[in-house]
Amino acid sequence: MPAPVCLIVNPSAGGGRAAKIAPEVESELRGRGLTVRCVRTRDLNHARELAREAAANGETVAALSGDGLVGVLAETLRETPGAVLGVLPGGRGNDLARVLEIPTDPAGACAVLAGGKARALDLGLVEPLGGGPPRAFVGIASVGFDSDANRVANEAPSWLGGLVYAYGALRALISWRPARFELELDGGERHAFTGYSVAAANSRAYGGGMYAAPDAMLDDGMLDVVAIERVSRLRFLANLPRVFKGTHVTLPSVKVFRSSQVKISADRPFQMYADGDPVGALPARVIALRGAVSVLTPAAGGAALSPATSGDGASL
Repeated sequence: MPAPVCLIVNPSAGGGRAAKIAPEVESELRGRGLTVRCVRTRDLNHARELAREAAANGETVAALSGDGLVGVLAETLRETPGAVLGVLPGGRGNDLARVLEIPTDPAGACAVLAGGKARALDLGLVEPLGGGPPRAFVGIASVGFDSDANRVANEAPSWLGGLVYAYGALRALISWRPARFELELDGGERHAFTGYSVAAANSRAYGGGMYAAPDAMLDDGMLDVVAIERVSRLRFLANLPRVFKGTHVTLPSVKVFRSSQVKISADRPFQMYADGDPVGALPARVIALRGAVSVLTPAAGGAALSPATSGDGASL
């Protein structure tokens, strides 16, 4: 028998989209023979409590939300052996679903939840070295120019929808001044540069379809660390559309390193963001947690999963 589902809804995700489609999603899941208990989150701590309770009861935890709540639930579920997470796109960006090739329409996403494969995926973990709790994430943790762009995007009106991230980038570019970053990778390898940003990527995409790390894999235990060096504002703006196809990584101003962890510091204060939310101030260490959470994915797998695991897993 398939496991019962605890459908956790973030009512504010996607400017209210998640709350609007929740009845349709619940009905679709029941129509596929699943037992469903639908609950709405009040805040992140409440979401963590709901996930712990559901996992202890043997329920599949299904997140109808954006990537921020997905990351919080994944962080919570890694504490419970055998816990399984389902992803139902309900936010503005939905980048994890995009990378995993989970459909954005409710019926298609529910089909994955009902008949997909549970696969062990990596999480990233941000450890603020100046104090503060560690935070796990599913997608990309970034800092620098991205800090300003994320802050602007989070304050933008909801009617912008998926365009909010491009809006944030353009607004942030107006007042941006280059920063000096220092990176320390595996084995003590060090790099320093002046430029725009550093991204520690567990997944390929962020910001509503921007493929910042097009070669990142979700199950290899590694981070793709993307450093964007200094160019003029005009050149940066001209290069920005390339991020939506991932071709920016071929530019001379973009460097990509692979490491299981990276320590990041800068010459001025920055807040690191991951999955659209602030997760800690620099200096910080970002670590790849291999196989930390079991996530329902399409049965055929996808390009974001290594060939060794894309065909494995058990149907729920």
